[in-house]
Amino acid sequence: MINKGENYSPFFYLYYMKSKLKLATVAGIDIFIHWTFLLLIGFIVYTNKKAGYNQTQIAWSVLFISFVFITVLLHELGHAMAARRFNIKTRDITLLPIGGLARLEKMPEKPWEELVVAIAGPAVNIVLAAITSLFISIPEPEAFIEQLSNGVNASNFFLNFFVVNLVLAFFNLLPAFPMDGGRVFRALLSLKLKRTTATNIAAMVGQFVAVLFVLFGFKNSPTLIFIGIFIFLGARSEAKYTEMDSLLKGFKVKDILMQQFQKIDASEPIRNAVSMLLNGQIKNFLVIENNKVAGTLSRDDIIKCLNEGGNEALVSSAMNKNLLYVDANWKLAEAWKKIQEHDAAIVPVHENGAFVGVLDTENILEFIMVRQAEEA
Repeated sequence: MINKGENYSPFFYLYYMKSKLKLATVAGIDIFIHWTFLLLIGFIVYTNKKAGYNQTQIAWSVLFISFVFITVLLHELGHAMAARRFNIKTRDITLLPIGGLARLEKMPEKPWEELVVAIAGPAVNIVLAAITSLFISIPEPEAFIEQLSNGVNASNFFLNFFVVNLVLAFFNLLPAFPMDGGRVFRALLSLKLKRTTATNIAAMVGQFVAVLFVLFGFKNSPTLIFIGIFIFLGARSEAKYTEMDSLLKGFKVKDILMQQFQKIDASEPIRNAVSMLLNGQIKNFLVIENNKVAGTLSRDDIIKCLNEGGNEALVSSAMNKNLLYVDANWKLAEAWKKIQEHDAAIVPVHENGAFVGVLDTENILEFIMVRQAEEA
């Protein structure tokens, strides 16, 4: 239902990235289910029992929810297959209680490509509804409402399935950025406006819709409150991400390469790093061992080491050995994305196989602030 690249709000990251179970791999895409899906099943069973339904009706309801999430999976695969046509890979798909999420490597930047990818998901729901309509008879309005109000059973199972697909298509096409409809809206705006301007407008509309969801949810459905908060934070996060990406465009890593940086030997005690940390502005260090780059050391690494090993522990025990190497000729926006993915505070930079300097997050953020001031 919500189709994103790699720019997550902290709120979303904690919810989405933790505690998910791999179900299968489809078309080279890993499919996961979040553990909170079990809470949804429990909620369905509870509400059905409270409504007085028997075990058979409860079983039909649980089966129906399973079919709905298969539909959501097909919806997300629709996004993934459309993105693949534009050489954009999908990292994975996760099924959540509020729907599904396809994690693309990046979002299409050309408006018509984004339009195709965004609309592919709802199109799947419309096709499923159309196919289902061939095998059911749609009753008159009064009988229609009556059948749907009796809970899911053998006689109305596919009628409910038909309605759910139409609702999913309609709901996802609401202009609530970063949902599908919001992306369609952004793509249409981008045909005439700069991408950053289009994103800001789509984000503002999305946040307005999110507020309506929350207000409506207080009186009708707690789920809408959660979805509204999710959309609000997602819209703000993606608008900020798009602006930053725009400010970095046209620049390479070597344009802001740092050749003056703090080094520390892996064999030194951590108290030496503490001394350098307190006596200067440097917060991130490059660790050297046998005249070669062996790792990085951040302020957080130092504090953690002090708590666990004391100030006599060696730097080698505290350093981060999982190095990310960046090429000096990479696009700066691409390097920034890689740094975020690896949660790296500082990274060594190579050019033609030789070490030429470092790049750190603070330097990139300072460069972005300078660019914002220049464009103001």
